[in-house]
Amino acid sequence: MATLKELADRTGYAPATISRILSGDPTLSVSPEARRKVLEEAGRLNYSATRSRRGRTPKGVLRLGLAEMLSPAQQLEDPYYLYLSSYVRQCCAEKKYTCLTLERRGDGFAPPEGEGLQGIVAVGLFTTAQIQSLEAICPNVVFVDSSPFESRFDAVVLGYELGISLALDHLVALGHRCIGFLGPEYKLDHYHRRAPEVRRQLFCRLMESRGLAPAALLDCPMEAPAAAEAVAALLHRGGELPTALMCANEDSAIGALRSLQQAGVAVPQQLSVVSFNDTPRSSLVDPPLTSVSTHVEEMARTALRLLAERADLPGKPAVRTIPLKVVVPPSLVVRGSTAAVE
Repeated sequence: MATLKELADRTGYAPATISRILSGDPTLSVSPEARRKVLEEAGRLNYSATRSRRGRTPKGVLRLGLAEMLSPAQQLEDPYYLYLSSYVRQCCAEKKYTCLTLERRGDGFAPPEGEGLQGIVAVGLFTTAQIQSLEAICPNVVFVDSSPFESRFDAVVLGYELGISLALDHLVALGHRCIGFLGPEYKLDHYHRRAPEVRRQLFCRLMESRGLAPAALLDCPMEAPAAAEAVAALLHRGGELPTALMCANEDSAIGALRSLQQAGVAVPQQLSVVSFNDTPRSSLVDPPLTSVSTHVEEMARTALRLLAERADLPGKPAVRTIPLKVVVPPSLVVRGSTAAVE
């Protein structure tokens, strides 16, 4: 894992500045370029620490396209997708694959100049029109963090139910019974349509299976400013607070930390916080976040393995024709944001 000192050495910024960038401090005036540099260097250091060279690189050079749901500016607001895309690029470099970022054009994507592609990695959620555009460029598409048209495309997705279950088991073992959830009631589904948010649904069901009722359901977008406002509103209402808060993603958890600290609520002594995603930021904020790790590096490696299996290369036909959906099982990384109920 990266440290603030390592990031300071790599970026030239002071550790205090880096800490404020990673925690999304709204009072910090910093350029998008500086923010991107810090986030990407944290990802590179983390990737180097966890890199695996299991397996062999297939013979022949793969020329791949990378389609991203979010623009570069939007990725700075939701770095989870920035890290997914960055790890795809780093895995391609490790395997000596060519990785070309596909340009958005209207409702779809433009094919790259030069030779054709042997595969496309599509990171995030896409509309039906965008999916059709990608398939027209190259039918060998693997979706990462979504799974549309499972009869046609490979996919690498998260094990949400296991992740929420691990988080709740951890909190219950610490004596927590009054547990709230921070995140949206609705979100986009695999086809970019509005639908009930999976993590919130699973939280409610898994709480019920443990004989517990949600202490609070805070409905807000999975963004740090919105999460900070939702937690501030909860604190303003008064009354008994949850002893723990399960957050839908890392940005939500960071926003929650900000509001709790500003209100003088000690984390984890008065309220424990659990995050979901576990990008390099989780270990660098204060306190470090206990987080459901979705193993974004492994998701990237798996996506490339699936593409290689279905790629047609000269003298090396595809070894698989049917699509696969791989669910990457998460794990829980316990850090300083959770503690036993006092």
